Amino acid sequence: MSYAMSASLQEAVYDRLVSDEVLSGLVGNDIYDAVPTGTVPETYVSIGEERVRDASDQTGNGAIHRFTVTVVSIQPGFAKAKAIGAVISDTLHDKPLELSRGRVVSLRFERADASRIDSRATRQIILRFRARVDDDA
Repeated sequence: MSYAMSASLQEAVYDRLVSDEVLSGLVGNDIYDAVPTGTVPETYVSIGEERVRDASDQTGNGAIHRFTVTVVSIQPGFAKAKAIGAVISDTLHDKPLELSRGRVVSLRFERADASRIDSRATRQIILRFRARVDDDA
């Protein structure tokens, strides 16, 4: 039962990102829950990998979700990608989220990794977050 809030958490994170005006000003509508196919935008944000472990106890069911949000950009240098990463971190870190199932007890930024990922010098920043969720069901 500890994985039961995964879809609800992903939906809430996605909704938070797409509704943030500052982030939309930087990437427009290019926020995805999967890497885009076809013509890829010059800069986009994607919700990525997730690892979940049970955190149930005597008070109820719960889980620790470690998930990534990735910024990808072909803009020269890391400046734009880092600015976008900062907005994502500010938008999610320690902010309440409304879940369709369960509740977020805490949501924390853990770390980020910035790198070039191909010969075109595409920049990628992977932001890692940790969410503790409890199930109300």
